[in-house]
Amino acid sequence: MATSSAIRGSRVGAGPMGEDERGEAAPRVFVSFWCANLHETRPSFVKDSTTVVPDTWDCPRCGLPAGQDQSNPPPAPRNEPYKTHLAYVKERRSAEDGAAILDEALTALRRRRTPAQPTPA
Repeated sequence: MATSSAIRGSRVGAGPMGEDERGEAAPRVFVSFWCANLHETRPSFVKDSTTVVPDTWDCPRCGLPAGQDQSNPPPAPRNEPYKTHLAYVKERRSAEDGAAILDEALTALRRRRTPAQPTPA
């Protein structure tokens, strides 16, 4: 059996990836966020004078916004129900306006449908 100088079970770039190769990790600070369901999330941020920790963070478990105050988490966003085109029209127009527009449209339609009356000579 012939032996070779290749290292078996290895690939380019494989090996221990310690701080010797990557460099030292930046100092981190962990901040707790709580959602309305009292799920705690602790993302880490770079401990630096320029780092700004956000006021809210999305909860990875339920998707609700989470805040840093455990006793007063941010409320869940209110979802507006789907509105139809008719619902938007009813917000802009009153029933009287709608009746007037309908009468005007019907009058114009009837004028177009009736044949022209011959004029008496």
